Amino acid sequence: MAERSGYEELARQVSAVGAVKRSLARILPAECPSGSAAVLALVDRYGQMRMSRLAELLAVDMSVTSRHVAHVVERGWIERSPDPDDRRSRILRLTPTGEDMLDDLSRRTTDMFAHYLKDWSDEEVGQLNALLARLRESVGDCRAHATRTPAQTRTPAQTRTPA
Repeated sequence: MAERSGYEELARQVSAVGAVKRSLARILPAECPSGSAAVLALVDRYGQMRMSRLAELLAVDMSVTSRHVAHVVERGWIERSPDPDDRRSRILRLTPTGEDMLDDLSRRTTDMFAHYLKDWSDEEVGQLNALLARLRESVGDCRAHATRTPAQTRTPAQTRTPA
């Protein structure tokens, strides 16, 4: 177990990650705020889903989820269709236009990190990715344990990296 001072420094560093998130938010197109980008990324990553599942993955209230979904539906990035198992529910699916937006978001975020981390080695970037994933898993991020069907599984090369 690390010393207390190490955990204190970790708390400071994690708090400072807000600056990185703000940098990511600044590179998003005006029509796609961070909440919308998160919706697109989650539906892309985990496949079609109900609003309740999306709210769980976003870790926000259903009313907030509804506002984000309304925004992306208005732009044609997500479609809502009746759930065949429960007609009262809707299934969210990414549209081709949404996939195009995700490709743009992925390019923007990848370019930003490539710019700021240009003096990092591939190994260092890999270590950061592994340690951040381990931190999320240890803290209990529900997305770290999400189940996917084989049809929803993407290889790392296929996974987009939106904000």
